[in-house]
Amino acid sequence: MEKNFYTLLVYSENVAGVLNQVTAVFTRRQVNIESLNVSASSIEGIHKYTITCWSTLDQIEKIAKQIEKKIDVLKASYYTDDEIFIYEIALFKISTPVLLDNPDISRAIRRSDARMMEVNPVYSTVLLAGLTDDIAGLFGILDSYHCLLQYSRSGRVAVTRSKQEPIKDLEE
Repeated sequence: MEKNFYTLLVYSENVAGVLNQVTAVFTRRQVNIESLNVSASSIEGIHKYTITCWSTLDQIEKIAKQIEKKIDVLKASYYTDDEIFIYEIALFKISTPVLLDNPDISRAIRRSDARMMEVNPVYSTVLLAGLTDDIAGLFGILDSYHCLLQYSRSGRVAVTRSKQEPIKDLEE
C-alpha cells in the first residue's frame, strides 16, 4: 500500500497526560511522527495538536479513530496538504566569515525571503517562515556552502479551510 503524508489535528481538553496517550497510539501502530506541535486553540481550555506522519489511508483512519476514543480527546481528524493551510519556521545559524566571503549566500537568503535576525563577527542568525519545501531548499543551499553552524525547524502549524475550528459545534 502507498504511504502518503498526513497532518492530524487533535483537539483535547488541557489536561496532563493527553500527549502521552496520543503518541502511544502511533507507537503501537509503529508509525513515526515526523513533527508535533501543541498549542492553545481558538477555544478557551482546548488545546490543538498538529501531528504529521507518513501513513497509508487505512492506517491513518484507524489512528484518528483510536485517538478520538481517548477520554480527554474531543476530535481527531486527518488531512492531506491540499486540504489545510500550513506553515513552519526555521532558524539557521551560519558562519559570518563564510557569509561575508561569499555574496551568493546573502543572495540565496534574500531570494528565499528569509530575514537576518542577528549578525555578529562569529555567526549570523537567519529566520525563514514558509512551507516545508522552502525551508528544505534554503537548508540545502546553506549546507552546500558549508556555512551552517546550527539549524532548527518548528513543527507544522495548520488550520483547516473551513470557517471555524472543526470542534466549534462541540463548544457547549
